[in-house]
Amino acid sequence: MKHVKHLLTLMLMAVLVMVLAACGDDGDEDATADASNGNDNGGGSEETYSFKLAHITPTSHMWHEAAEKFGEELDERSDGRMSLEIYPASQLGTEADMVQQIESGSVDFGFITAAYMSSRSNPFAAWFTPYAFDSLEEAHEARKSDVARKILDTLDEQGLTGLDYLFAGQRVMLFKDKEVRTPEDMQGMTLRVTPSPPMQDFYRFTGAASEGLPLPEVYAAVQTGVIDGMDMDLDATITNNYFEVVDYGAVTNHMVWPAVAIANQDLFEGMPEEDQQIVQDALEAAADHAVTKRASQEEEFKQQLMDEGMTIYELDQDVFAEQIEQFDETYGPSDELIQEFIDTFR
Repeated sequence: MKHVKHLLTLMLMAVLVMVLAACGDDGDEDATADASNGNDNGGGSEETYSFKLAHITPTSHMWHEAAEKFGEELDERSDGRMSLEIYPASQLGTEADMVQQIESGSVDFGFITAAYMSSRSNPFAAWFTPYAFDSLEEAHEARKSDVARKILDTLDEQGLTGLDYLFAGQRVMLFKDKEVRTPEDMQGMTLRVTPSPPMQDFYRFTGAASEGLPLPEVYAAVQTGVIDGMDMDLDATITNNYFEVVDYGAVTNHMVWPAVAIANQDLFEGMPEEDQQIVQDALEAAADHAVTKRASQEEEFKQQLMDEGMTIYELDQDVFAEQIEQFDETYGPSDELIQEFIDTFR
């Protein structure tokens, strides 16, 4: 009987040891689960990032100021975990070079013109629908639309992530020595137009010829009479001193001029969700800053150019009614997203 009691005691002790061990394992598993979900210490991501961003504009341009604002917001919103090094003024090459570097991962972000991106993905041409928006603020709001998001998503298959849009001034027309009031006045003229088919076609519809000269060559080309004027925005007219070689500026505001904020896809998709959100929020703050400040400068820029001796005047969109119709008939059927864009904002 003593042997039986002793045996039962040993068995009971063994059971207690197993139960206690099991409880200890459960606690370890819970702790492991918390750590894998980022719940250890109750904090979020601890990743640090040293980003690189490239764009084409000089440091005096609004897009560079937007890039600086993006960097400030990243630093502040991440508590110093994210920093941004900016390469402005085509320091890393052409936009084609920059996008290739973003694809390869040697550069993380780019502010790339929608004009260039339309050569990579045709739907970006939609942003050059003439007279789609009455103001920069309208275009800024349009970037949140379903069709604007769909256009960004066309980059997914290229190893790129389309994040947002940022706007500089709307497009105006500059003429060397002729005050243009109608499309008929433009027939036979040669104008520098960004080498993007929708932009060039709009001018072709007026009877003008277009030249896709690189920006560094434009000043001399006007000065020597190689071209008769250009498609430009007021901001760049000032920062590039074009007022020294052109006498007339028609404020048509016929197209907006977006930059597409893009990122290396592997980098962005590999970031924790909370860090992705920081990037998105920082970009939105930069976009808001750019459009608010740029819109407020419109009258200031007009006055500055008049003070420099230019004749600045307004042209209503009714002047280009025929060209607007030709654009819609040409580009709408070419792509379903362009047609959706035209239907949404026309």
